[in-house]
Amino acid sequence: MIENNNDEEYLVENIDQQKRSLGALARTDWLERIFKLRQHGSSVKVELMAGLTTFVTMAYIIFVNPNVMAAAGLDHGAAFVATCLGAALGCLLMGFYANWPVGLAPGMGLNAFFTYTVVGEMGYTWQVALGAVFLSGILFMIMSLSRIREWLLNSIPMSLRFAMGAGVGLFLGLIGLKTAGIVVDSPATLVTMGSFGEPSTLLAAICFLLIAVLSHRNVFGAILLSMLVVTGIGWSMGLVEYGGVVSLPPSLGPTWLAMDIAGALNVGMISVVLAFLFVNMFDTAGTLMGVAHRANLVDENGKIENLSKSLKADSTSSVLGSFVGCPPVTSYVESASGVAAGGRTGLTAVTVGVLFLLATFFAPLAGMIPAYATAGALIYVAMLMMSGMAHIDWKDITDTIPAIITVVMMPLTFSIANGIALGFVTYATLKLLTGQRKKVSVSLYVLCVIFIAKFAFL
Repeated sequence: MIENNNDEEYLVENIDQQKRSLGALARTDWLERIFKLRQHGSSVKVELMAGLTTFVTMAYIIFVNPNVMAAAGLDHGAAFVATCLGAALGCLLMGFYANWPVGLAPGMGLNAFFTYTVVGEMGYTWQVALGAVFLSGILFMIMSLSRIREWLLNSIPMSLRFAMGAGVGLFLGLIGLKTAGIVVDSPATLVTMGSFGEPSTLLAAICFLLIAVLSHRNVFGAILLSMLVVTGIGWSMGLVEYGGVVSLPPSLGPTWLAMDIAGALNVGMISVVLAFLFVNMFDTAGTLMGVAHRANLVDENGKIENLSKSLKADSTSSVLGSFVGCPPVTSYVESASGVAAGGRTGLTAVTVGVLFLLATFFAPLAGMIPAYATAGALIYVAMLMMSGMAHIDWKDITDTIPAIITVVMMPLTFSIANGIALGFVTYATLKLLTGQRKKVSVSLYVLCVIFIAKFAFL
């Protein structure tokens, strides 16, 4: 009888083990059907680790963006949840629809333009600014569904495309320096050096330097880690009040469907909508193409797999983001870190999206991160964004001068839209007067007319 009981226990245990194995196999097959893991030479474990890597490298946005948006008048808690939800929706859409290993979140630079130019300088409400984000997202979607996208992308010269990215970086850097107190206003010289005797200014500088050192040494999550370290230093000095780490997510009510679309349908908002559109579109195109090559998503003929789907996913994310209260949601170049860790499919992006959803429970920690910590991150990201200037042809002054004007005028006029407009007009004028009018597309001339009319009458 004892032997029979042992045999029965063995059979039951063996059957249970087989059931667990079959269950795990079924789950793997489900993921295989959706993400085609074997076809891309990847596995579930690798994709999950790649997603974690991407999330950690871009998680700083859940602390930086709410601070920037709160300066425009949005409720900080709602802005935090909106940031996480906007990023999560974008990542899930990119993963399930396009099957790309790309993380998305509210765009750096675009959030600063939203707050400090559209709301701060131009005087529009943040609801109207969200309406402009919605409209630019709709335009981006229309372009992604048609050949207009290729026509417009090809019509903008490469020098101006690189200049726009670098100019946004310089604009973002000025915001960071101003927030840190490293650069302050001066009645005599317009701007001057701040005082490093101020603890917040010194800590912002330390945060920037720490990020740079850790990034150079390839430390995992360098930006996020540096911000947390500086926040800890501030807490030890009595500059930060401890408010906890985990809680239920704050209410999204203050920003949910708050965009004022009618208010954004204003002639004066045309340049704002176009600025959101151009920066988002070219930044997205550059990021996706770069990631595609790193992730081996390019075939022997140079065709990029599911590029059209990835652009549609990105443009749709901006529209969905405006519903919850986000500036344009865009693809993040930090996704390259996840690709380097082995990410090849949309399971990487889905992992990032799930982690952003889990991050909604860390609102108290986000509320503790001081402005000087986020300022250090802004300055560092700005430096990275300016690398595009290396790709400009410095031998042709009709390319160089418009590019420099675009880059310089964004921070000096405190407006991405003005920088783009002045760069476009200068480019068309120089090409026209130097006998190179064929290098200027019809669409660029049309845009120049719109920008000139804006400067003349608005």
